[in-house]
Order: sequence, then C-alpha cells, then structure tokens
Amino acid sequence: MSFLIEQLGVWLWIIGGFVLLLLELLIPGVFLLWIGLAALATGAIALVAIGPASDWLVWQVQVAIFLVLSAVFTITGRRYANAPGDKASETLNRRGDALVGRTATLIEPIVNGHGRVRIDDSSWRVAGPDLPAGAKVRILSAAEGHLTVEAA
Repeated sequence: MSFLIEQLGVWLWIIGGFVLLLLELLIPGVFLLWIGLAALATGAIALVAIGPASDWLVWQVQVAIFLVLSAVFTITGRRYANAPGDKASETLNRRGDALVGRTATLIEPIVNGHGRVRIDDSSWRVAGPDLPAGAKVRILSAAEGHLTVEAA
C-alpha cells in the first residue's frame, strides 16, 4: 500500500475521491460522499504541499489527514443532512400526515361521522361532524388511511 501511495501520490487521493463519489451515485446512502470529499481534500492538501515543504507530508501523514477529514466530514455532513424542520422528509412515507392543515371539499357528505373528500388526485375517507357534500373541511389528523376533519 505504501508503494502505491508513494508512486501515485496526489493522484491516488484525487482519483480515489472521484471513484468514491461515483460509487455514491450507484450505492444508496450518503456515506461515501463524505469519504470521497475527504479523499479529494487530502489530495488538495498534498497538491499544495508539493515542493520544498513536502518532506513532512509522507504517506503516513497523508493517511492520517485522510482519516481525520473523513471523520470530520462524516460527522458534520450527517448533522446538517439530518437537520430538523424539513417537513418534506418528515412526512415522506406518511402521505396522510403531509395533508394535515390543508383544506378540501367533500365529494360525499359526512353522514354518521363518515364521508369522502378529494385531495389532488386521490379520494380519502374522512371522519368528522355531519356536513353536506361540497362543504369545505380542514384536515386535523391522519391515521390508518382516513382523515379526521372539521368544518373550514
């Protein structure tokens, strides 16, 4: 391994970084992105350090820089990628929850607490106070394939 690092030097980090970024496109998850960026950053540091000051940047130091940058990029990236307050990601697989707060029109009256409403291109079962067809309702909650509504 040390022979490969010594022979290819900076190019090993740059090529490796781009390979990791390409693999990120093929493999689901966002982990190889941070390692790939760490490899590119290590290559950039090594590229800048080439010259009379490069005696300290032996391959062991390059590997240490890569490991530290990998940890820093991964921790920082995961913190910002999973930032709270992203409503779209919170309700991605819970479509009903994304409807809470919206208003809609009843397509079937609510009789004995049950009716139907059309939202976008879907029809949903609703529960709420008795209301005639065509009435506007506000969605309060979603659970088990039906919505709880109130008159808007």
